[in-house]
Amino acid sequence: MQGIIRKIVIGRDPKDAMAYYVGMRMGGGQVAAIVLDDAHLHRYGKMRYLVFLEVDSAQVLWKAIDDMPCILEYDLNF
Repeated sequence: MQGIIRKIVIGRDPKDAMAYYVGMRMGGGQVAAIVLDDAHLHRYGKMRYLVFLEVDSAQVLWKAIDDMPCILEYDLNF
């Protein structure tokens, strides 16, 4: 079972890495969702995460993180 990704940290060393989290303001919008690209994983056997922005009430793909070391933080609802 996979949870909802709340934050992704991209890079080998977390203190020097880039981090994005849901709700973070980017340009003219904010991060709306971070998802694992299941189709890419099944087709190529490699992890790829997609970061979507919400801009003017529409979600648009902003970044694709391909086969990079990542730390994921999941949304915990108790």
